[in-house]
Amino acid sequence: MTGRPGVGFAFVGRRSELALATAALRHPPAVLLVEGEAGIGKSRLIAEATAGTAALVLTGSCHPLRAPLPFGPVMDALRAVGPALPPPPAPPTLPPSTGALAPLLPDLADRLPPAVETADRHRLAHAVRALLAALGEVVLVIEDLHWADEATRELLLLLAHDLPPGLSLLLSYRAEDLPPDTPVLGAAYRRPPGVAGALLRLGPLAEAEVHELARSALGPAATPALAELLYRRSEGLPLVAEEDLITLGETGDPPADLVGELERSEVPRGLRDAVTERLAALPPAGEAVVAAAAVLGVPAGEQLLAEVAGLTPQAAAEGLTAALRAAVLREDPPTRYTFRHVLAQQVAYRRLLGPHRGVLHRRAVAVLEAQHPRPLVQLAHHTLALGDRPGWQRLAEAAAEQAVALGDSGSAETLLRRLLAEPELDPDRRGRVALTLARIAANGTDSAASTQTLTAMLADPRLAPGDRGEIRLTLGILIATHAGDRAGFDQLALAVDELTDRPIRASRALVALAMNERGGEGRLAAARLDRAERLLVDHPDQAAAAAVRATRLTFQARQGDPAVWTGLAALPRAAENPEVLRQSARALFNTGDIAVELGHDQRAGQLLREARRLARQAAIPYLECYSRIALLRLDGLAGHWDGLAERFAALGAEFPDLAMAESERSLLLGRLAAARGRLAVAQREFTAAARFGDRESQVTTALRAAAGLAGLRLAEGDTAQATATLAPAVAALRAADAWARSAELLPVAVECALAEGERRAAAELVEQAEQGLANVDAPAALAALEQARGQLLAGPDQAGARAAFTRARELWWQIGRPYQAARAEEQLAVALSGPEPEAAADRLAAAEQAYLALGATSDAARCQRLRRDLGLGRTPTPGRRGYGALLSPRELQVAELVAQGASNQDVAQALFLSPRTVERHVANLLHKLGVTRKELGPALAAGAGTQRSPDAWVPPTY
Repeated sequence: MTGRPGVGFAFVGRRSELALATAALRHPPAVLLVEGEAGIGKSRLIAEATAGTAALVLTGSCHPLRAPLPFGPVMDALRAVGPALPPPPAPPTLPPSTGALAPLLPDLADRLPPAVETADRHRLAHAVRALLAALGEVVLVIEDLHWADEATRELLLLLAHDLPPGLSLLLSYRAEDLPPDTPVLGAAYRRPPGVAGALLRLGPLAEAEVHELARSALGPAATPALAELLYRRSEGLPLVAEEDLITLGETGDPPADLVGELERSEVPRGLRDAVTERLAALPPAGEAVVAAAAVLGVPAGEQLLAEVAGLTPQAAAEGLTAALRAAVLREDPPTRYTFRHVLAQQVAYRRLLGPHRGVLHRRAVAVLEAQHPRPLVQLAHHTLALGDRPGWQRLAEAAAEQAVALGDSGSAETLLRRLLAEPELDPDRRGRVALTLARIAANGTDSAASTQTLTAMLADPRLAPGDRGEIRLTLGILIATHAGDRAGFDQLALAVDELTDRPIRASRALVALAMNERGGEGRLAAARLDRAERLLVDHPDQAAAAAVRATRLTFQARQGDPAVWTGLAALPRAAENPEVLRQSARALFNTGDIAVELGHDQRAGQLLREARRLARQAAIPYLECYSRIALLRLDGLAGHWDGLAERFAALGAEFPDLAMAESERSLLLGRLAAARGRLAVAQREFTAAARFGDRESQVTTALRAAAGLAGLRLAEGDTAQATATLAPAVAALRAADAWARSAELLPVAVECALAEGERRAAAELVEQAEQGLANVDAPAALAALEQARGQLLAGPDQAGARAAFTRARELWWQIGRPYQAARAEEQLAVALSGPEPEAAADRLAAAEQAYLALGATSDAARCQRLRRDLGLGRTPTPGRRGYGALLSPRELQVAELVAQGASNQDVAQALFLSPRTVERHVANLLHKLGVTRKELGPALAAGAGTQRSPDAWVPPTY
């Protein structure tokens, strides 16, 4: 024999997988997923891939009976970072946030910054990332991820989406042991741009590879007949083939007898036969230690194994040594021992007879009960194995409470689900368990899975009405908030009725119900809030009162009430009650998001950044995501378009189940595509956003999507379809009295009415807007109203129109939105074209410059067409010249659209050119650059032919 499985055997097969893994690890950051069944060789591939790296390799493993510990497998891995840190008495060089890990890594406490008083799961996650980032090049290996708790999965998912530059994640798992329809990281994962890696799915070895494995172990004795038999017995599973090879290597039989030795095995193929043979060869002390390890089921120290086995320390050491030499057990540093593989543990456990198993489980309970803290998960496991179901229920509930207190919601959720599956569970305990599970689900990041869990819980007829109401409350909030579906309010209405005996929770349901402003529900909001407050008069509660306060501030912001800013200043930013902090974060986000609609962009940025910080502090990942989305929207409104779509895509991949991320992405991409002339793309994106808007409880998304779709129809001259698109949105605007948030819709609606010849309808809309915006603090809506008024006056009162467009332009610039300002500038130029053509030409040139600076190709082309149509002459230039191999400004416009995937017809429509003219431009630019249409994008990205000429516009200065 040349060695032990996974150590001395030759590495056969897997050459392409190894090449992919090593290449990825050479270029961090990277994420590698290694998938395969038990015994397929995942650990060996990882060992080979990391053997040659200069990076620090940290390894942790997941176990089915792991004691609760936040990010337990990751903490196991981090215990090995000591040599990479400065030894004391040198002061720690790590970021202060890593001090949150000190209580979990006591052996490293003197090398970490001072511990923080309280470290919630979110703060711990940031601490882990900060520590890994500070270590430089690191490979973090987590094995058997199918056994990971939810907290560990969430941490790894966050790391995978936001990898420090030097970090590589290498994760192994068995797909068949994951929960149904659950990705390995708990949510769908796509590697962000710039991150290396791959998904490596390992299958069985081929027969030739098994033969190569046999030759490496047995030399000339590995005849073709023996290799064929090994392959049949193992079916290509490396672990089984290696076990057979170990057995054959120790028989001492001549090569001619090896085939017969394998054929005489009574159990056909597999690990069970090999493990059984090796167990039978152990001395009594070795058998006793292995039996104890099989019953314990988790890596255990020598003393624990000795006590459960009933052996003296000397006998246990001898037995453990024998088990290690026989490769039945392996050392799992530091100084813990376990089976080489879970299959081997299962074989050893099933080999024990019932009475013997019972003795060992009772010993395990006695030993574990004396430990501090008590390992409740393991105690519950052993109690259940002894058939004591009441005792198991008691311990499982206590273990779940312990896991929740430690922030390990994954372990808690597993235990709670098992408890709810108990047919004879005490009704009081069932209620407590259900409510605990509901609260875990409410704070999770995977809202789809949480919704499924809560819906299934409601189907249990044994729940008390109050418990059912609390679960329904959580479900309704998830559906309405995370999924953006106002169907959640149906659940909330039912919850109010079910919570009559729980006034504090009933008040929370009423507060959530008040957020719906669709279908006339908005008129009931104030009454619902008043009712919630009345419930709290006799039953005061800080958290419930904070929810009422946050919702009242939200309503003030929706209405453009200037008093909202005073209310926000008094909002608590620190509190002992975590729910009070959550509600403050909610209020800051809601008002910040609405401030964007109102046009208070600078104030919105401050509120949203504060909301993001507080959401992180209060461990509300979805609210942090919402704040990041709104901040990205602010960037777009400020004209920072470069890379915006990619940043949205990365955020959407990080939080794929949050409807708001998807709808805002669609609105952004629709707006950018429309400005760049990609009308088909804009149509698709606005339509997707409109579908979300139809479901959402607030009208804002529906108004914005309708404005985008109607604008496309107007550009195409289809005023009838634009009118049909706008009608339900305008009705929703009026019903919700949402004039403060009408900035995107109002100008489009007035333009559409005028195009249809409905001047009276346009005038009525402007008049209603004026009334609705009286004494309202909404700069964006007021700017839009000026644009709408200018459109209305453009025929009968040109001077009034010019004054309105001028006011609109100034308001947009004060807010900080260059695209909207350019649109008002363009409209002003048209209004000036009759009496003041020179001023009109200047205004139109300024608008075109602003559009070009933003990359709004189609809008810039429309300005050029207007100049021709209005007889304002050509764009002023320093003089024309030949461009040679460089692209002319027009060719550059065409090239940028073609590189984005636009067809010639799309380009013609966007730039107001004929298809023949576009064909000529495309042919010329491809010839100049020497590329095909498919190669155009990379060529432009590399700067080919794109040097700006002196004729090209530069961003204007106002």
